[in-house]
Amino acid sequence: MSPAQTILARKALDRRRSAFNMADFAMPTGGWLKAVREALGMTVRQAAARLGAVPSRVTAIEQAEVTGSTTIKTLREAAEAMDCVFVYAIVPRTALEETVRTQAAKRADAELARLHHTMRLENQALVDQDLEDARDRLVRSYLAGSPRRLWDEPDRQP
Repeated sequence: MSPAQTILARKALDRRRSAFNMADFAMPTGGWLKAVREALGMTVRQAAARLGAVPSRVTAIEQAEVTGSTTIKTLREAAEAMDCVFVYAIVPRTALEETVRTQAAKRADAELARLHHTMRLENQALVDQDLEDARDRLVRSYLAGSPRRLWDEPDRQP
């Protein structure tokens, strides 16, 4: 994907992300499966019959959902057994554009910290305004280039 395509994809996902209110999707204490099953008035035995499993399997699935040790396939099957649709989403905590800018700033800060340290050792320390100007230029440079280089560890860069 080209840098321009990456930026467009990020903007599209940011628009979709803004529609989510994460508070609306907080998992109920006992998990979504149990909450929906109980709201439907369905017993564990009835859910098991619809799932084609034994009642202890339904209880195990509900517990595994809460602990995060279940699979997407199992959640999808359990949801379908209750005439529900399983929806899976990874929703960024902040706008993707903000995440990229923050990462660019971190990379610039790390690079400048090494440079500034070396220059101080040589008695050529930069003044704060010079550091800030250099940081702004580096951030713009990172944002203008391929975003892939932002995510390499600084000591692992080619």
